[in-house]
Amino acid sequence: MRSMFVLSFALFSIFLNGSANAAVVSPVLDNKSCETPKYPKASLINEETGTVTMAFLIGADGKVVESKVDTSSGSKSLDKAAISAFSLCKFKPGTKDGKVEQMWVKVDFVWKF
Repeated sequence: MRSMFVLSFALFSIFLNGSANAAVVSPVLDNKSCETPKYPKASLINEETGTVTMAFLIGADGKVVESKVDTSSGSKSLDKAAISAFSLCKFKPGTKDGKVEQMWVKVDFVWKF
């Protein structure tokens, strides 16, 4: 009887979670398809630096569907320049259980001289 309870609980847990240990592979940036973001003139003059963390929704075709700043560099100009540049990049799409799926990925970019 106890083993039946354990099996029922395990199946119930799988039902609640949607899957049992689904294999998820995040999208990967194709560096060859990207140009390094250009430093905005005003940011250069003001000697602005920092790290921006961006989030990109990558479609099944590897193209950016949506983008947003997750953590700002502290400069709106630097954030905007990074988002603009990386939104043009191609990605190897992510997969879940071996099937290509649209999913979010985070990318950091460090602005420095």
